[in-house]
Amino acid sequence: MEDILIEFQKIVQGVLNAQKLCTIVYGTIISVEPLEVFVDQKLTLKKEQLKLTRAVMDYEVDMTVDHVTENRSGGAGEASFASHNHEYKGRKKFLIHNGLVYGDKVTMIRAHGGQQYLIIDKEVV
Repeated sequence: MEDILIEFQKIVQGVLNAQKLCTIVYGTIISVEPLEVFVDQKLTLKKEQLKLTRAVMDYEVDMTVDHVTENRSGGAGEASFASHNHEYKGRKKFLIHNGLVYGDKVTMIRAHGGQQYLIIDKEVV
């Protein structure tokens, strides 16, 4: 009876492995526009096969700031140019520069069936 269970587990594991529900894949950006990723000698992924996360895109964020600028002095010795600072408060937009560039090494998740790939991050050098 135990042998049958072990064989059944092997069969189920084999079926799951064959389905390749999702797999981690590594590649290199070889073109940004249009986006292409080189995976290995036989596979270059095209834009249509790729989805991006925010971790690999330029994007804007709203941030709340509340601080004072550093003291700066002007010139000419006039009072209006004396060392001073300014308040910097409120909700501000900032651009995060995370976009992919040629040569970036990327980590991807291959979706079931291998037709779609989600680029989840870049290798930190």
